Parts: sequence; C-alpha cells; structure tokens
Amino acid sequence: MRESDNFLIYERSEWQALNDRVDFELTDEKLESIRSLNDKISIDDVRDIYVPIVQLLDIVLANYKQLKQTRADYLTYGERSEPYIIGIAGSVAVGKSTVARLLQTLLAQFHPQQQVDLITTDGFLYPNQVLADRNMMDKKGFPESYDMERLIRFLADVKNGKPTIQVPKYSHEIYDIVPDEFITVDKPDILIVEGINVLQLPSNEKIFVSDFFDFSFYVDAKPELIEKWYLGRIGILLDTAFQKESNYYNKLANMPRKEAFDYARNVWKTVNLVNLQEYILPTRFRADLILHKTHDHYIDQVLVKK
Repeated sequence: MRESDNFLIYERSEWQALNDRVDFELTDEKLESIRSLNDKISIDDVRDIYVPIVQLLDIVLANYKQLKQTRADYLTYGERSEPYIIGIAGSVAVGKSTVARLLQTLLAQFHPQQQVDLITTDGFLYPNQVLADRNMMDKKGFPESYDMERLIRFLADVKNGKPTIQVPKYSHEIYDIVPDEFITVDKPDILIVEGINVLQLPSNEKIFVSDFFDFSFYVDAKPELIEKWYLGRIGILLDTAFQKESNYYNKLANMPRKEAFDYARNVWKTVNLVNLQEYILPTRFRADLILHKTHDHYIDQVLVKK
C-alpha cells in the first residue's frame, strides 16, 4: 500500500487480500443482469474488489449507527431513523450504473433486514422542452441542466424520514422525463444515489448534493479509455435499442455507419468530454473511495480517503 496526501492507495492484489473470505450468493446470470451495456465485470471482480468494499461499508455503517444513537441519547431527542446515503459519481460510460446496482445487490444480501434503494439523478434533469426553451439541449448533463433545487429537497426529505417520496422517471429510450410517471422512495435504510453530477459544487447553491452523503465513490479512468467505451456502447445501441422507431436516436440507426460514429464522436468531444474535464473530473478527490479502471474496465487500484 502507498499513500498520497489524502488517500491510501491499494493495488488490486493488496485490496483483494482484505477479503475476509466472506461468502456471497451471486450467479453469472445475476451478474449479467446487473452489468451495464458494454461494461465488463466478473465474479472475480466481485470477490476481489466489491466484497472488501462492502466489508468496509459494514464497519462504517456500524459506527454510523452507534454515533447516531449516542448523539440522540446525549441530546435527549430519542432515536430517529436516518438512512445512510451513498453517492456514486463518474463520467458517462465509465460504469457507474454497474457499481451502483452491484453495491445495492450485495448490501441487500449482507443486510437482509434492511431496505436498500437506488436512484439515479437522471430523473432530476429538466425536461427536454425546458432545456430547449432555455437553449440548453447541447448542455444536457451539465450542472445547469439539472433541477438541483428539487434534487436537494428530495435528499433532505429522505434524510428527514419522509415517506413515499416521488422521483420523476427518466427514459433513455425517449431521452426525456416521462410525463406523469414516478419512482417512489419510501424510507429506505440505505439509499444509493448514482449520477455524473453528485459530487459537483454548483456555484448557485448554498447546500450541495454531497452534503447529504455519508459515503461517496468516484469511478475513474483515463478520458481516452472512456471515449472508447462510449463509442463501443453506441455501436451496440445502433444494432439494438436505436433500431426502434420510438427511440430518440433512431435517426442514427438509419444513417450510414460512419456518419453515425462521426456524430457520436462529436457528441463525446463537444459535450461529454467537456463536462468530464470541467465539472466531473475535478470532483474526483472529494470522494471517500475511488475505483480506478484501466483497459477493459479492469479495476487495478482502489484509493481510500484517509
């Protein structure tokens, strides 16, 4: 293990050695259902990387509960049920969704008496019509394209134990908020919040999304690798989801292949890469744990904040 000013840096073999031989129940079929499009993950990854992460979270969770109870006893206001909130950040196409779903699955397995929920921040994007009216469609995914006030209010409600909170539903097929459809979050014990923007610090807010997190992750990789994964995902979608006439990007499936990829490369260069470099990557060292990926989504290092 090496150290930087702020992090303990574990090579994969060092991190793997932390696994206390904890058993888990996860089949290849279940893992495949968790895996994001064009991501790569194996049972070995679960054993080597994610089980030690869940073991670390178990330690943190136990101390969290003890601290809350001790504080409540001292201040004489009685025990209150406050969910433990985990944030997961990183670029488009880096594999955040796989990390989020896998952690949800493992935490629910290791804590069967607790409710573990997962939401993405996509539901807090402004609808396309609002973005179009504000001339911001080419900034979709940038901090200003999110209803940050609504996201912060949602997290405050969750922390305060409010029941049956409705979150707008987002559809990647129509590339927009689905009118009059919601996801309900009802007093979870653990809530995982996944999104590119969750560690960002919008300049117009006094309270930040990350203020509500008890633990946070950043999924990291070199931009040129993420671009490769992004284009690989586009290639798969051109042959699958984009073929549907109802899909927002159906026009790409009807283009010559080269034109479709030229379009995708331009989107990466002018939107996703700019967002990564200006807004997402600078938040990396605000995370409690960084998963560093190299070629083929292989996690070679785990960095834990001191």
